[in-house]
Amino acid sequence: MASETAPKVPVYSQNDLKSTTDDALAPYLTTLPKPYTFKEDHFKTNVRFVVGYAAVAIAAFTFYADRRLHWEATRSPWVLAAVGSYFVLNTIFTYWIWGVEGSEIFRGRRATGEVISISSDVERNSPIYTLNIQYKAVSGAILEEKEIEKPFTDWFSADGTFHPEPLRKWLAKEINILSLAAQETEVKTGGVASVVGVLGVESKDKGKGAKGTTKRK
Repeated sequence: MASETAPKVPVYSQNDLKSTTDDALAPYLTTLPKPYTFKEDHFKTNVRFVVGYAAVAIAAFTFYADRRLHWEATRSPWVLAAVGSYFVLNTIFTYWIWGVEGSEIFRGRRATGEVISISSDVERNSPIYTLNIQYKAVSGAILEEKEIEKPFTDWFSADGTFHPEPLRKWLAKEINILSLAAQETEVKTGGVASVVGVLGVESKDKGKGAKGTTKRK
């Protein structure tokens, strides 16, 4: 079954195929059954936003100073310092994107402290989607580290419709912790599914239990 929220994408657009697939990982990993659920870590993204917006704010300020206070005022030490700060922040921003974040598309932490980092890559004009996975213990020791790849055609139909189930099954097959989560999901759904989020199923089960309860006299 195709995802209700994922739109169709042009099958020859490598960027659309990759970005749609990348975006599907977080909803899957953050809805796994407990205790396998990963809470997404937005630290790197937040730093990028702070540095980027700070640079934009400084650029806007210097532009305002130039237009309103004229050129003479913009040669004051504090304006020159602002311009210098802009170039420093812009350099940090560029380094952060390419050197720190890189191709990482998801970083999450379990309640027990383990961290998973997933980076994606696609070679130019290639239909192969590549993931680099690193799963670390609380101590920092690497529990699993591997590279896996699969063609986009495994989860995109001929008309560009995205089907998340084959993607999730592939991930559950290749990554040990997700394999354990899939087994737990299958148990909680009574064998109906193995790689879908169980939050909705648990809610339904609770609702049925509440509805089916009768008060004894």
